[in-house]
Amino acid sequence: MENSMDTSSFMISLLGSMPRSKELLGAKRKLLKGTLDASVYEELLDAETKYIVELQEKNDIDINGELRRDNYVSFIAERLHGVTMMSMADMLDYIEDKQGFEQILEILDVPAISIKNAICTGKVTYHKPLVADEMVALKKMTNRKVKATLPGPYLMTRSMWLPALSSKFYASKEELGKDIIQVLQQEIDALSAIGVNIVQFDEPVLTEVVFSEGKTRSFMCAALSEKKDPTEELAFATQLLEAVVSYAKKKGI
Repeated sequence: MENSMDTSSFMISLLGSMPRSKELLGAKRKLLKGTLDASVYEELLDAETKYIVELQEKNDIDINGELRRDNYVSFIAERLHGVTMMSMADMLDYIEDKQGFEQILEILDVPAISIKNAICTGKVTYHKPLVADEMVALKKMTNRKVKATLPGPYLMTRSMWLPALSSKFYASKEELGKDIIQVLQQEIDALSAIGVNIVQFDEPVLTEVVFSEGKTRSFMCAALSEKKDPTEELAFATQLLEAVVSYAKKKGI
């Protein structure tokens, strides 16, 4: 008897984003330089998104759209009040362990100006939808279920928290975390209203918290715990995640 697997009972999902074409990447650079009209870029972006949607539908894969984002976390700088995009070179003046930070840049072997991160530089509040507008566009292209992917509350809080700068507006990372929870709850409201089926929260930095033993810091985070025991950080992450996930469940997503 021929062996076969019935995939109709499970949801097959794409993890991460599909690669951007050279044409789209080149168009983005021209847009940032001011040499390409925004409407032309949007047309190209819509066309590539439609191609990806059709590709996923053809292969019975859950729909996932991230083509409109340059980065899966730093894009929030354009969407929230109190957040500024800063390069690693900009951040160096505010880093206490400058030697350790420079060592990370040497390991990454990239110019400090080329890596950018969204940093808390004021009171953080919801300004524009994080991904809800992207989901509205996606739903126009498919009748299938759609999934919104968001940076998790711990990733957002930790990556944005630069003590020497952020402490001017928040007494601690825990206080910043409270506003991040509110931001994500407002985004969940928007996603629920437009009929998004699934919301995924990404927390890749937690692996570094657990396994780095305080020896390394991720370039995605301005400040990670230097303690070898990750218990305190994991408790903080759990508190943030529980607040956001429980709210999403109440909204039925």
